Amino acid sequence: MTEEEKRELASEEYGASKIQVLEGLEAVRKRPAMYIGDVHFRGLHHLVYEVVDNSIDEAMAGYCDKIDVRILPGNAISVLDNGRGIPTGMHPKEHRSALEVVLTVLHAGGKFDKGSYKVSGGLHGVGVSCVNALSTHLTAEVYREGQIFKQEYECGKPLYDVKVVGKTDMNGTRITFQPDGSIFQTTEYDYSTLANRMRELAYLNHGITITLTDEREKMENGEFRSETFYSENGLIDFIAYLDANREKLIPEPISISGERNGVPVEIALEYNNEYKENLHSYVNNINTIEGGTHLQGFRSGLTRSFNAYAEKSGLLEKLEKLKVKISPDDFREGLTAVISVKVPEPQFEGQTKTKLGNDEVMGIVNSIVGQQLSDYLEEHPKEAKTIFDKVTLAAQARQAARNAREKVQRKGALSGFSLPGKLADCSERDPSKTELYLVEGDSAGGSAKSGRDRNFQAILPLRGKILNVEKAMEHRVFDSEEIKNIYTALGVTIGTEEDSKALNLEKLRYHKVIIMTDADVDGSHITTLILTFFFRYMRELIENGYVYCATPPLYLIKRGTKPICYCWTDEERTEKLAELTKNGTVSGYDVQRYKGLGEMNPEQLWETTMDPAHRTLRQVTIENAMEADHIFSMLMGDEVGPRREFIEQNATYANIDA
Repeated sequence: MTEEEKRELASEEYGASKIQVLEGLEAVRKRPAMYIGDVHFRGLHHLVYEVVDNSIDEAMAGYCDKIDVRILPGNAISVLDNGRGIPTGMHPKEHRSALEVVLTVLHAGGKFDKGSYKVSGGLHGVGVSCVNALSTHLTAEVYREGQIFKQEYECGKPLYDVKVVGKTDMNGTRITFQPDGSIFQTTEYDYSTLANRMRELAYLNHGITITLTDEREKMENGEFRSETFYSENGLIDFIAYLDANREKLIPEPISISGERNGVPVEIALEYNNEYKENLHSYVNNINTIEGGTHLQGFRSGLTRSFNAYAEKSGLLEKLEKLKVKISPDDFREGLTAVISVKVPEPQFEGQTKTKLGNDEVMGIVNSIVGQQLSDYLEEHPKEAKTIFDKVTLAAQARQAARNAREKVQRKGALSGFSLPGKLADCSERDPSKTELYLVEGDSAGGSAKSGRDRNFQAILPLRGKILNVEKAMEHRVFDSEEIKNIYTALGVTIGTEEDSKALNLEKLRYHKVIIMTDADVDGSHITTLILTFFFRYMRELIENGYVYCATPPLYLIKRGTKPICYCWTDEERTEKLAELTKNGTVSGYDVQRYKGLGEMNPEQLWETTMDPAHRTLRQVTIENAMEADHIFSMLMGDEVGPRREFIEQNATYANIDA
């Protein structure tokens, strides 16, 4: 075939007839991940957030103060609010009910009209129309103008026109939907995940009552599991929740609020006796995990206020005599803060579209923080001194931490020549193809080294339990031999021009970092210690999807010396034994409980836990940074009571390691 004939054929193959036009919501069903992020756990729960966002918008506009969320049998979801109700009249351009337009047309809704909603949390999302598209069935009921309006849909398509089905004295909207199991890889909702988001929304929108009820199964007392989230004081209550397990340095959180150019700003902050900075920022109720201009404005205003007060009060002179120089980082050590702004037209950027880009917001937040924090320091000299004592210690410790960090950097500077001695590296050099196992102890490390595929799997044994970074000063963290080994093995560096504590992943040597510990209480503790370290010092690893947990089996069922099968849970063991013994043959089978990885020979460890063809890896994600912060501070802090309660509710191994 000549070149000209090839071109003609290509032209015929890719002609006008090949351009596909997807009408209505077909595009959403065709490429759902483009609209909701993924079709796994996160995307499934995002459907609920989109519907609840509509109700929150009504609340922010002043028309709603109650939202009822229910998980129904079969994992359907119902969301009811007492807002104005979605309009049901004829849309002037679409010539059909406005309710149908909202539920079947992308980017349709009142929040695009500045007169309807001053600010909107839902504007960033994909809207209830996408929820409709990704549901096998959705029912909309609107309580408005004394009547009940109803319309049902299947896979985004209306089954009938909007109709009146009764009378009511209520106002509001109820959306009930069933996620499409042919699209989502899981359709089972997690109560705790939804509860965390509802709690967060209640703190961010004080005065709103949000109820979450799980009607899938009754508890032992015959009631459905249910919680009501309500905050009278908003961010002040939020801070109290976040710092519940930390020792406070000042009696009450500092509250800052104001409005400039139509942008309301709310901030609550307090200091504790720990060494990390915990900042949580929101724009229109969206957790801006990548920060943005509002966070920059907060930091600038904080630094400016403290510097001005220190100079005015003579503290800077005292520090100069001590030969201590303060940096902006020192003002934020042991600081917990929540920054919430409401922006009429937010511009989001960043990898996950959760970084605010509106330049004007930086100056607004800077101005409000600078003025009100300066007033607080003037009016509360005792608290100001307490904070500055903390800042002085932070400045002194920072130099020690810098020296310790530089030791870590120098140790990794020679690349392969300075890798930890216990690291059994792999031969592959493409990070996207390699994985590093962090293994508990030398015994398990020996089995893992022998059983691995050395082409792409590296092993780093860890000696005992690593340092609990939740309670350690930063320089102690970087002085820890095991932690230095992790940094060096990974090849990462610490610090950028913009942020002295940021993690640089450019030279990351492995794109899978797998925590592999024993399936017992000690193993769980070690896993938690490592995850605490990653969350506090290497969060970028988790956010980029590089951190995993291995899942070794708990049991091996044998007949004599012949292995029959492995089991990963107590339930699986019980079911497998019942299946094997259903013909009446019972004590011919033995069950071996694996308490340690070292009890498995290399071949067993490979085939159950390390072989990519058969293993199960659990990817570590941060679904809710606020809740992760709260749980890590509770698990690894000094308060015993909350930790005991959490363990009693969640312990997996309590029955076998008592």
